[in-house]
Amino acid sequence: MKTIKAQVIICGASLGGTLAAYSAAREGKKVVLLEETAWIGGQLTSQAVPPDEHIWIEDQGCTRSYREYRNKVRDHFNNLPGFSEEVKKERLFCPGGSEVSFVAHPPKLALSILTDMLNPYVENENLTVFVNANLRECITEDDEIKGVIYTIDGEDVRLEGDYYLDGTDIGDLICLSGAEYRVGAESRAETGEPDAPEVADPSDMQSAIYSACLENRKTGDYTIAKPELYDEFSKMKMPYDEHNLYSMYGPNSSTGKAKRFAMFPGEFREDGREMFPLFQYRRIVCADFFTDGSHPYDVTLVNWPQNDFFFGNLFDCEDAEHNHYLAKQYSLSFVYWLQTEAPRADGGKGYPYFRLATEYLGTDNGLSMAPYIRESRRIKAKFTVTENHVCDAEKCRFPDSVGVGSYPIDLHITSKTHTFFYKPTYRFTIPLGAMIPERMKNLLPACKNIGSTHLTNGCYRLHPVEWNIGEVSGLLASFAIDEGVAPVDVWANKTLFDKFCLLIEGYGIQRYWNEQSILEGTYVRSQERKAYS
Repeated sequence: MKTIKAQVIICGASLGGTLAAYSAAREGKKVVLLEETAWIGGQLTSQAVPPDEHIWIEDQGCTRSYREYRNKVRDHFNNLPGFSEEVKKERLFCPGGSEVSFVAHPPKLALSILTDMLNPYVENENLTVFVNANLRECITEDDEIKGVIYTIDGEDVRLEGDYYLDGTDIGDLICLSGAEYRVGAESRAETGEPDAPEVADPSDMQSAIYSACLENRKTGDYTIAKPELYDEFSKMKMPYDEHNLYSMYGPNSSTGKAKRFAMFPGEFREDGREMFPLFQYRRIVCADFFTDGSHPYDVTLVNWPQNDFFFGNLFDCEDAEHNHYLAKQYSLSFVYWLQTEAPRADGGKGYPYFRLATEYLGTDNGLSMAPYIRESRRIKAKFTVTENHVCDAEKCRFPDSVGVGSYPIDLHITSKTHTFFYKPTYRFTIPLGAMIPERMKNLLPACKNIGSTHLTNGCYRLHPVEWNIGEVSGLLASFAIDEGVAPVDVWANKTLFDKFCLLIEGYGIQRYWNEQSILEGTYVRSQERKAYS
């Protein structure tokens, strides 16, 4: 069997895994990055999820490299002939004019920017990237990983390094290494969280989703063939309300019942209140922004409440493979329902002119290359972030902070109890202790697999935070190699920790929020989002 040796082996090119490779290679380490799909970048690319961000993102609350990425997105459109000059005048414009993201853009653009970030290190041979590579085995001895075996181009290859980072979206390396981990819902007694359930249930995970890409052609008939399971899915009722699963209703976390959505802006409820427009929700192409006619139709990513798949889990269960099939069928069936049955504001039925746009996501079926996994396996770490931390203004400022984030606890409907939950949090930090496994010496988490809980995963899973975690993970592995110490020593030893902080701060990683600028209102505020009832 062929053996490849490097200093840092990164299993999984999720968004965090990609940044871990970038940061370790930038530090001059020999790095191998392995990804099971054809695209690096996870949430931004293969999973087709535009960035979810907080309102302070233009001023603070992310790493320097994340801000540079966002600038490159806008630079692309600023340099694009035919893109509206009026829009370009707005320094903080959103390229897709979306409701959820401040820089919504096509996944292929994200892939191009991330690839360009890695290319200098590929060219100088610090970084080797393998895609379509499948993790098969992890060899461990005395609490250390000694090697991993991948199938690459049909051949089994052994990879050996000093550190192994889990950049997979479901914590595959954590599982195969035998490291202790949590998954699903912990009990209240276990975490001390007031909103945790009384009884733990590892199988009760947040729903995953295969995003779809739709183009609004406005006329014509682009109805897809009826999916195999459409009749079955279309008859099902919501587990939390009386509506059909496929409807213009979705979960309202504040009431525990269903909420009516619109398709386009300017559609109103019977009481006269404007409803949230789903097509604009995750729009990545706004036709009005192109004055040359090069993009005559709006394009959106259908990652909506209605196609969250909650009928089973995609890992840690016997029927995981079948559930992937079901999840794809579920999204395709929802697309078919939109084309044929969805009620329109004009009283008609169906949007047959919604075209499943296969050219945006690198797949033949118009669905994302990989499912968006909201909840990964999570390491049992030296420190676990709980609801009690992020919902307390002081407790969320960790002394061992290596980054910042802001997002509410936002749990989408779960696979077992079918519950969903939303709770505001304070602007929080990312503790290094949550990145240090309890036992394994040379394993590090690099994405949504840190020491969080079922609840706090709901606020640590978003793009800027995952990026931050991945970047720090790569730097931590590099620092440990240079200092000849273990990551746990960096966390436990103040002298080493302070030295590590100088390294990450030099790379523009913000460790604490500038609360004064927020209190004084002197920060650069992102675009206001319209309030919908």
